[in-house]
Amino acid sequence: MFLNELSRMGVFASAIAAGLALGAVPGLAKDAITIDLVNEPSSLDPQGQWNPDSYYVYRNIFDNVVTRDDAGTIVPQVASSWERLSDTEVKFELRDDIVFHDGTPLTAEDVVFSIERITDPAFGSPQLGQFNKIVKAEATGDHTVTLTTDGAYPVLLAQLVKLSVVPKHVVEAVGNDAFNDKPIGSGPYKFDAWNRGVSVTLSRNDDYWGDKGAFATATFRAVPDSSTRIADLQAGTADLVVSLDSDQARQLENVPGVKPLIVNTERVGYLGINTTQPPFDDLALRQAVAYAIDKEGIAEGILSGGESVVGEIATPEHFGWVDGMEPYPYDPEKAKALVADAGEAAKGEIAFATAPVFDQRIVQALQQMLNDAGFNVAISMTDMATYLKAAQGPIEQRPALSFGRWSCACQDADGIMYPLLHSSSNWSRYNNPAMDALLEEARSSLDEATRLAAYEKAHQIVKDDVVLVPLYQAAIIYGARDGLEWTPTANESLFLNRMRWQD
Repeated sequence: MFLNELSRMGVFASAIAAGLALGAVPGLAKDAITIDLVNEPSSLDPQGQWNPDSYYVYRNIFDNVVTRDDAGTIVPQVASSWERLSDTEVKFELRDDIVFHDGTPLTAEDVVFSIERITDPAFGSPQLGQFNKIVKAEATGDHTVTLTTDGAYPVLLAQLVKLSVVPKHVVEAVGNDAFNDKPIGSGPYKFDAWNRGVSVTLSRNDDYWGDKGAFATATFRAVPDSSTRIADLQAGTADLVVSLDSDQARQLENVPGVKPLIVNTERVGYLGINTTQPPFDDLALRQAVAYAIDKEGIAEGILSGGESVVGEIATPEHFGWVDGMEPYPYDPEKAKALVADAGEAAKGEIAFATAPVFDQRIVQALQQMLNDAGFNVAISMTDMATYLKAAQGPIEQRPALSFGRWSCACQDADGIMYPLLHSSSNWSRYNNPAMDALLEEARSSLDEATRLAAYEKAHQIVKDDVVLVPLYQAAIIYGARDGLEWTPTANESLFLNRMRWQD
């Protein structure tokens, strides 16, 4: 059931041997960087899919309204400053020296267009729930934009960290599909080529207004198998690789020329449940799921990379984290009894949706724990694009079970709880007016105490109603060449212009 440790160690040893057979790790290519992702991007349109392999790439092509520095503080980017005019209005002064990659200046009209595009239900952005409190975007000057929200919106700046500015004239001229194929932004790197299923190549924007990248070119490759990513790093054909596990990190510590980079993130690992469809429209069976899962065993036994068990769908990195929210205890006997009591309702095959980007040791462990409790769970593996399409499809077709690791890159509970739990979201598998009201209150008050009180009640509903099962706060592990200077952050951004080769 669990991955065979000797087998994995053997694969790793083979990778090391291959690297040693080649001699010393090749010298660093000072003008280039190669990064192994798990999958190719689902989208290069920043207002399309929201998933790591897409975000890693397109975030370097585009500038956002605001951004976060390496310490997590919100700082200017396209917007040089901002001023709250009222509870519902914020005015942004924009830089006047930003130019898109086609040579066209970025103006307030582009910011307004970008906001109206991502908040247009007809466009169908999976990120809609994170921006739909914005009801009006108005260019009040060539480089001034005023945003109006539906009531007070304390999370506006935190969400605008993710709002990339696209060129209105290009999108309107070529359409959404063509723009996704050949995106044009104003960021530190330009799009060069997308070899579908293989790689995306970017080149440095030498006219960038901000900190310029150290690399003339950057290549992001799709490498689903982690042992292959490790082998690439050992052989010197990759400079940075993502999504390693703790065993691989420990091995890297003893290999010359490479290093692990580990950071605790705002990402939450959780088991998603479709509460609207059989068999999990039955609270007793959802409780059985919660009791069946050994969360400590997953965080400390399988992962053991710094992960910590959480009892809520947030982490201490989020505003909205509530101390003292205990997880369901691990009680396999109680889980078995609840499943037995359900009789035939619990005996049908239950599809457990997953994709290669997720740690399959966890997926398989969850499957075993649930089956040990009496369920009949079968893993359904698809590519990430298919997984995301199903997760955002009609609610009756959304997966009965799925493993997820959600991050909003906003460090506010609104960015994780609203999309996963509000009935209007195309990610949600839950419909509860009380939950909707609490989430709306929490995102509509400028008073922190009011917001925290609402989130505390919402966390309690998640636990009592077993809306989903929070598992752990994720630690993300990268592998890098020794010569790469880069500080990973809690929001998991790969900013190429914050990386350098050592002199």
